[in-house]
Amino acid sequence: MLRLRAIYTCSWRVFQFRTCSCKPLISQMIKCTDEEQAFELIKKNKATFSEKQVECAFNILWQFQQQRTSFLKNVDCIRDYPHFLTLHNLATSQIEFMDDDTLVNVLYFIQQCAPEAHDLLVEALVIESWRRLERFDINVLSKFSSCLANQHLYYSPLMGKIADIVHRNLETIDDLRLKSTILLMSEELTSQQALAVMSAMEEMESRNSHLIKKIASILHKHLDDYKPFELLKITQTLIFLHFQSKELFVKLRELLLRYLKISVIPSEIAILVYALSILPSSNLGEVEISQIEAVLPQCDLNDLNGFATSVLRWIQYDRKYLDSTTGKQLKLLQKLDHYGLQRLRKCNSLNLLWKELKSLKGDWFTESLLEETVATLLRLMDEINSKNVAEIASFISRTNYLNTLLLDRIASVVVQQIEKIHPFEILGIILPFSALNYDPPQNDEFFRICIQHLNSYLSGLEPPMLVFLGFSLAALGYFPEDLLKAIFNIKFLSKLDSQLELLCSSLNRRVQFRLMELNRAVCLECPEYQIPWFHDRFCQQQYNKDIGSMNGAQKQIYKMLAEVLGGYNCVKASVLTPYYHRIDFECVLDKKKKPLPYGSHNTTLGKLPEMHWESNTQITGSRLPPGAERIALQFLDSRAFCRNIPHLKGKSAMKKRHLEILGYHIIQIPHFEWNCMALSTKEARMDYLRERIFGEGKS
Repeated sequence: MLRLRAIYTCSWRVFQFRTCSCKPLISQMIKCTDEEQAFELIKKNKATFSEKQVECAFNILWQFQQQRTSFLKNVDCIRDYPHFLTLHNLATSQIEFMDDDTLVNVLYFIQQCAPEAHDLLVEALVIESWRRLERFDINVLSKFSSCLANQHLYYSPLMGKIADIVHRNLETIDDLRLKSTILLMSEELTSQQALAVMSAMEEMESRNSHLIKKIASILHKHLDDYKPFELLKITQTLIFLHFQSKELFVKLRELLLRYLKISVIPSEIAILVYALSILPSSNLGEVEISQIEAVLPQCDLNDLNGFATSVLRWIQYDRKYLDSTTGKQLKLLQKLDHYGLQRLRKCNSLNLLWKELKSLKGDWFTESLLEETVATLLRLMDEINSKNVAEIASFISRTNYLNTLLLDRIASVVVQQIEKIHPFEILGIILPFSALNYDPPQNDEFFRICIQHLNSYLSGLEPPMLVFLGFSLAALGYFPEDLLKAIFNIKFLSKLDSQLELLCSSLNRRVQFRLMELNRAVCLECPEYQIPWFHDRFCQQQYNKDIGSMNGAQKQIYKMLAEVLGGYNCVKASVLTPYYHRIDFECVLDKKKKPLPYGSHNTTLGKLPEMHWESNTQITGSRLPPGAERIALQFLDSRAFCRNIPHLKGKSAMKKRHLEILGYHIIQIPHFEWNCMALSTKEARMDYLRERIFGEGKS
C-alpha cells in the first residue's frame, strides 16, 4: 500500500515558508521571569509563531508553575490570561508541522499547565500521535504512554497498541518508565478496566505475554464479580491470546457451571454453555444436556444456534481424542434441528424473523436451516420494503445462496422506493448481486438508480466503504466515473492510508486487497480512464508471503496435463499473469493445436510463480507465434460457485473476464465435473482433458 499521506505531508512541509528564524523569540521567552512577560511575547508575535515556539511557550509556563507553592492557584492564573486562548489556537494550527518529539512534548506540557481547559486540543494531539504511533522512537513512545496514563486512559485501545509495539521491541527497550507505565499501571485497574484492556489487546492481536499475564491476574482476582456474558468474553479473549493457566480456567469453569445451575433464561443458558464449550478439556454432562433440552421450546434462533455450535464443538472434541460420542449429544442435535425448523415454519412476520436472523452464522445454521430460511423469506418477501431491504440483501450475500426471486424482489423495491433508502445502504443492497454474479431483469435501471442515488454522497462515505462499493460494482462490470474519480486521487488515498493504521489487521488487509482488485479491474476493463496501476510492490510482497501449494485435485490434473500435452515442459503450473492474477495451469497451442514447449522456463512445484511475459502491465505483444493461442486452465472448487446451484460467483466471473482481456482462452474445470462418477477412472479424466483442450474424444 502506498504511503501517500507521508509523501504528501513531507512535500508540504518542505515548502512551508518561515518569515524569520524562531531562535531569537525562543531566547526571549527563556529570559522571561513570569507568565505576564511570556504572554506579552505571545501576543506580539502570534502572526509568526512556529511549532517549536509553541513547544517552548508551554515549557516555560510549566516551569513557572513548578516554581509556585500553590499549584491550583497557578492553574487558575494561567487559564485567566486572555492570551492563553491565543496560545491554544496557535498550538492547534501547528499540529501538522510538529515533529514527533515536539508533538508529544506539547501534549505533556499542556496537560500539566491547564489539564481541564482544552479538551479539543488534547484530543487533536492524541489523534495525531495515534496516526504516527508506529514511527515513534522508544523515548517518544514512553512519554506518550505517560500522557495517556495521566488522562486515565489505561484501557484505551491505544494502550493495547503501545503494548504490542513494546512487545515487538522488548529486547531493545531500556526505558524503565515505559515498561512500568504499561506493566505496573495494571495494579490500579478496576475489574471493568481490566476487561476493557484485555479486549483492546485482543483487537490489536497483542502477544505481549507480560502484559497478558498481568491483566489476566486482575481478571482472576475479580472473577466472581463478572456477569455471564462477561465471563464468555473473558474466556474467548484469553483463548485468542493463547493464555494458559489451569487454575484460572478451572475457576472459570466452576463459575460458569454455578451460573448454569440457577439460570432459567434461554439466552443466558446459551451464553454459559457456549463459554463452557470453548474452555480447554471441557465436556457436556447429562445434567447440562437435560437443562438445555428443558428450555428448547422457549428458544429463538440465536439461542438454538448457540447451543448447536457448542454441541458440535463437543462432538468434534470427542472424535479428536477418540472418546465415545454420547447418544445424548446426537439426540440433542436432532432436537435443535427440529425446534429450529419449527420456529421458521411458524414465523409470520419478516421483521420478527430478521431480529433473529441478522447475527446467525456457523455450520449448523448453514447445513440445517438455510434452505428453510430461504423458503421463509420467499413466503414473506412481500414484506420487503425500503426499511429492511438493505439488511435482507446483506444477509443473502453472506449465505452464498442464490435465489433469483428474492433478488428480483429486492431490485424491484429499490427501483420503486429509492428515495426512501439512505444512500449509505446502497453497498449492502448491491452486495448479493455482486457476490453471487446476478443481474436482475431490470438490471440497467436498477444499477443506474443505485449509482445516481450515491453520487451526491460520495464525500460522506468512509474510505473503506467507498473501496468496497467500487469493487462490488466492478465485479458486476460497472465502473461509474464519478466514483472512480472519488477513489483514485491523492487526497482520498492519503485519507485511506491514515485510516488503515487504525483498523484491525484482518480488515486492513481486506481493504488493501479490494483496492488492488479495483485498481486491476479499472486498468483492464476501462483503460480509457487512464488510471495508473500502482500495486506492483504490494502484489509482489503478498505473493512472496503466499506461495501456496497444490491440493490433491490440482496435483492430479498437473500430472495428467503433462501426459496429454507431451511432457512437463509443455505446461506451466501456478502462473502469475500481468496484474497478478494466478492461473493454476497454462499451456500454448500453435495454429494446428499442437502444444508448444516452454523449454527451461517452466515453473517447478513449490517455487514462487513467475510472470514470464515481457512486462507485468503489458497486455499485447506476448511473442507468440502467428496463430498460436495461450490457454489458462483453472480448477474451480466449491468456493467459486453459489452454495445451492453450480452458478459462478462474482469474483470468479470477473477473473474470467480479465484473463480473456489478457488474451487467454479459458478452460474451467469445476470440482463437481472432475469428481463425478463419469470421471472416476484415469482414462476418463484424460479423455475429459483432451476434449476440453483439443476438442477431441478418446485417444
